[in-house]
Amino acid sequence: MNQSSSTAGTSREKQTMLRKMIVEARVNEYAMRDDNPNVPWTADEIAETAARCREAGASILHFHARADDGAPLHTAEKNAEIIRKVRQKCDILILPTLGFFANDTDPNARIDCILELARDPQTKPDIVPIDTGSTNLDVFDRDKLVFEHSERIYENRTAAVEHYFRSLKSAGIKPKMTCWSIGFVRRAIAFMEMGLVAAPGYFLLNMTDGPYLTGHPGTLEGLDAFLPFLPKQIRHTWTANIVGGNLLALCEGVARRGGNIAPGIGDYPYVEYGCPTNEELVRRTCDIARNCGREIASPDDVREMLEIC
Repeated sequence: MNQSSSTAGTSREKQTMLRKMIVEARVNEYAMRDDNPNVPWTADEIAETAARCREAGASILHFHARADDGAPLHTAEKNAEIIRKVRQKCDILILPTLGFFANDTDPNARIDCILELARDPQTKPDIVPIDTGSTNLDVFDRDKLVFEHSERIYENRTAAVEHYFRSLKSAGIKPKMTCWSIGFVRRAIAFMEMGLVAAPGYFLLNMTDGPYLTGHPGTLEGLDAFLPFLPKQIRHTWTANIVGGNLLALCEGVARRGGNIAPGIGDYPYVEYGCPTNEELVRRTCDIARNCGREIASPDDVREMLEIC
């Protein structure tokens, strides 16, 4: 390699490393309060958490609608209530769920709640996640050496996923392509090549740890296994999370690789840090990122980076 091409490569590398980091707060998922009592369930709790996470540096809120007792409640009415209350408090971008456990009777209909929300500009989500394949969702009990929920499959048939992408495209909503393994990444790229997902593509590299064995391990090696398979000729950005593991421990590695990050006590209780709140976790994440030379993206920055209208 000649000196000029080497210098150009170094320049591109620095530009990637110094891009602002997107921090997505994953505040509750389906987590109960047995391990961390700070998991928000009600619309008011989620809205208050969103405002505090925004102040701490998060630009995106990912939430699962829940009943007052923590049970999944994936209805348009409950999601609309949450979105309205969040938007009254702050400008954080809204990223609800498609439902999976809460909405598994008809996989094709998972998108219906989102499309109903999209009819009203006040409740239209900014981003919606789509898992680009199916996976086992059992858990492995290492003490008993048995699998629990060994019949449980998170089903996302290709025809259903295509329906989701076409629906979001018609509704003008940015999809986040959730990838549990390299096969999911390859399928996501195919949907981009079909013209169903506009560049820049937004990939979530969804690792797993603890009792969850279905994804890449929540380590730098697990993360690095994904990266060579992201598209080289299509504009994209990626973010990382770990279900069942300590994402904070991976934050420096993500930051130095030019990625973004999606922490939250919905995915892991962080007992080793004294069961923090979501905003405390976001604040720690932002501190690590800044120490790596990464500024933190605002919601307006994210709109520009992901080309969200």
